[in-house]
Order: sequence, then structure tokens, then C-alpha cells
Amino acid sequence: MISTLAEKIIEFNKNLHYTGDIPNDFRILNPYLDNPETLTVMQQFYNKFYHDDVSRKFIIGINPSRHGAGITGIPFTDTKRLEQVCGISMKSAYSHEISSVFLYDMIKEFGGAAEFYQKFYINSPFPLAIVRRTKEGKWINANYYDDKYLFDAVKPFMVNTLIKHINIGLDTKEVFVLGKKKRNLH
Repeated sequence: MISTLAEKIIEFNKNLHYTGDIPNDFRILNPYLDNPETLTVMQQFYNKFYHDDVSRKFIIGINPSRHGAGITGIPFTDTKRLEQVCGISMKSAYSHEISSVFLYDMIKEFGGAAEFYQKFYINSPFPLAIVRRTKEGKWINANYYDDKYLFDAVKPFMVNTLIKHINIGLDTKEVFVLGKKKRNLH
């Protein structure tokens, strides 16, 4: 029987699969399927910071980048902050993500990772990384709102994902949305 918030989040992440269509020049990255160590460090993180039944306030961000949660499986957390701040090392990858720097500066001001994660849960309506092929054939970070057809394709999945987030037992009386623009509020 699943009882802790950590177990609910881990179960959610293990069952996270996007199978819908997307426009041709986009690709979905699922870190839990792409790298076995991601599943391990994600479990260590949630067991360390969410191993209780205390409800958290929900912070909603955009989909992960390929250098942050696209590698670690933990929203707004690159491998650098995962090790330096959270005390969990990842051997198979090394990443630096600017949004992770921003978030962990905020977490430091809040009182540190243990204090922050005791009160907040961060994720996204689309919790998988998205990349887009450039004209030169390179893959770069993309967001679900970058393309109308992409947004329309992933919108049902995002609604379903938000419902699943809420159902793990989050405090939704007040929800915080990260970002400058209203794109997260479509």
C-alpha cells in the first residue's frame, strides 16, 4: 500500500509516458526511460525530502529542460545542485541548468532544501522534456507553448497530469505559477 508522499510521487514518475502525437520537428524525452540512474536518483530525492504524509503547496513550472529534470528527473534540478545542495550524486551525467541556479538560490534564501521541500512540491503540467530540431539539425530545448500544434497535441495529457498531481495529496488552496508570461495559464 502506498502511504507516503514520496511513494506517490515515485509511482507517478514511474508511470509517466507520453504516447500522443506531436509535430515532426519535436521530440519528447522521458528521463525515467532514457537513463536507469535517473530513476534511482529521483527515488533517492523523493525519499529524502518527501518521506512523510504531509501535504505540500504546489508550484507549477514549464516543462523540464533537457539539462535539468530531463536528466535528473527532479524539476528545476541539474546534477550540480542535486549533488551540492541535495546531497545526491549522479554518476552517469553532469549538467548545469540556469533555471536550477535560480531556483536553488531561492531555496537557499528560504532556509535550504530540507525546509523548502517540506513545504513545496514543484512540477509541470507536462513533466517531460521537449526538444526541437533546428534548421541546422541540432536538438535544442523547447516548451509546450512554443508551437500551437504542439500545445494542442499535449494539452489533454497536461490536464490529466495536473489532475494526477492534485490527487497525490497536494494543498491546492493556493498554487504558485513560475514564469513571467501567462503561457503557463493557457
